[in-house]
Amino acid sequence: MFETSHVLGALLASSPLLAQAWSHCTHANASNSSFVVEHHDDTVYVAFSGTQTSALSSSVAGGELFGPVPISTGGGQELFAPLVGGKGDDAQPVLVQAAALRLFLSLYNSSEFRLLVSETGSRSVVLTGHSMGGCVASLVALHFLCSSAGSGSPSPASLLCITFGSPLLGDDALSRAVLRERWSGRFCHVVAQHDIMPRLLLCPLNSMPPRLVTSVTDLMQSWHFAVRYPGFSRPSFRLSDDQRTELHRFVGVHVAAAEQQQKSPYRPFGNHALCSAEGAACIDDPLIVVKLLHLTFMADPGSSSIEEQHISYGDLVAEISQNVLSKKRIRIEEEPTRSSGYSAGVSMALEASGIRIQDMGAAEARECLETRMWRRPNMNCASLAIKLAKVTPCRAQIEWYKTLCDDDMGYYDCFKHRKAAKRDAKVNMNRIKLGHFWDGLLAKLQDNELPHDFHRRSKWVNAAQFYKLLVEPLDIAEYYRCKLHETRGHYLPHGRARRYEVFDRWWNEGEEEVREAATWKKKKRSKFAGLTQDSCFWAKVEEARECVKRARAEKNPAKLAKLWDSVSGFEGFANRLIERKEVSVDVMAPRSSYSLWVEEVKELKLKRASSVLVGVER
Repeated sequence: MFETSHVLGALLASSPLLAQAWSHCTHANASNSSFVVEHHDDTVYVAFSGTQTSALSSSVAGGELFGPVPISTGGGQELFAPLVGGKGDDAQPVLVQAAALRLFLSLYNSSEFRLLVSETGSRSVVLTGHSMGGCVASLVALHFLCSSAGSGSPSPASLLCITFGSPLLGDDALSRAVLRERWSGRFCHVVAQHDIMPRLLLCPLNSMPPRLVTSVTDLMQSWHFAVRYPGFSRPSFRLSDDQRTELHRFVGVHVAAAEQQQKSPYRPFGNHALCSAEGAACIDDPLIVVKLLHLTFMADPGSSSIEEQHISYGDLVAEISQNVLSKKRIRIEEEPTRSSGYSAGVSMALEASGIRIQDMGAAEARECLETRMWRRPNMNCASLAIKLAKVTPCRAQIEWYKTLCDDDMGYYDCFKHRKAAKRDAKVNMNRIKLGHFWDGLLAKLQDNELPHDFHRRSKWVNAAQFYKLLVEPLDIAEYYRCKLHETRGHYLPHGRARRYEVFDRWWNEGEEEVREAATWKKKKRSKFAGLTQDSCFWAKVEEARECVKRARAEKNPAKLAKLWDSVSGFEGFANRLIERKEVSVDVMAPRSSYSLWVEEVKELKLKRASSVLVGVER
């Protein structure tokens, strides 16, 4: 195992990206426009001003402008369609910061934005912004990504969004939607160790004491003046020691509460570069980001000050870059008891984020990073892939069983009637093992232990579909063999396992490329399918046989007509499947339930025709 967060941070710091992005942010903050566009080599940099929101600082006490609103507000339904179009567990509305959405919609409806779209179309684009400018940059990036996902307006060929000291933008639904769409790598949020702005919205602003409201408001106005007029000397506003201690305690306590109890509606998304003078650590797990936002903030600030951190990203970026270029290394000998390469990597990540060995939260931060490897959804996904390989022989044995039974009565009826007790018992054991595997997988997915786009990954969608087509007929056979339909009712409405309904939804809601990559394409078949394409076909056969049985004894003309409608409906359905060759050869086996049903229907039709003829003669 390797801890790579500090490696990614070093890679980022050694590139010119951060320095160039911050340079453009300073130009945007000092300008009179909402954004500036500058070209650097083949890349277009678009920097959004963080000073356009100075009027908002007076609203910290009420928190209404920093409160969450649906992203669909004011026309966002169309602008962010992939984000608001979640289904199933992702159907809850996406909430974003009201102030940021208001600024974005104002920008979107301007003529300057239309020029921006035309200038960035089919280009490599870096969107950047400081403070609230970073929130606007993130919304513009999300809009561009949503447009490229559909057939909307022209969008950049490649896109990266870099923010500096930006407040949190959206809630957990936005974080999950970004993960679902695989857009996390498009966002890099740079956060200084003791900058309160990226942490402020994890606090309940409505409960902030009036004296703290005054302190934060004064700080925001001071920051605004410093970045808006960089030619002047920085303002002399300073918090008193008591104000600084109270603000530090308020932010620290509520960020810790947000990590444990999730009281704040806001959650991180994308990658966060947690920076200190020693380096940067890039983290993409939202839960770990919140925890480290707390632990890094509570570490000893040394000579840094809350007043300066939010507006000193230029100095911080230069210092980090210099440390990386000078190949500074952590002194591993400070921890003689930890000799593994992984532990050394964790130590370097902690140092890069600003947590020293002697800091109070160092042990907790180390545990957080060390357990992160095993809690990571991608790690769980890789572990599941190994488990899938281990249960694949169970699936293969069921396939062999099906092949052996195809020529006689088909594997559905062989399993239902238990023609070969020993062989059928082994198949039943394999059926149960496969069911346990897939039920465990769904439990992990429900507990958010797997990637949020897991149900869109073709590997798993196709594996689930194949499992369903192969094994569900056996579940149906077991249901009717045990005569559960006599006590519970037929399989489809009363006996179908939840996993099959979930797999149906995965398949039907899957992306087009998943279906195109599947082995069963919607083309005219030249031979019968390996597996019947309706996994519930045999349940429908059982219901149809029940209808025929009841029709034989039914005397009421109205009820008999209804039964015949059901029989004719299934007959048409089955004939269409057979005509398109979407059934397996076992369906037409001489002694299969379907073949028996066909004979029963023919016999019943002859009997019905005879009775009609007798009636006419009379």
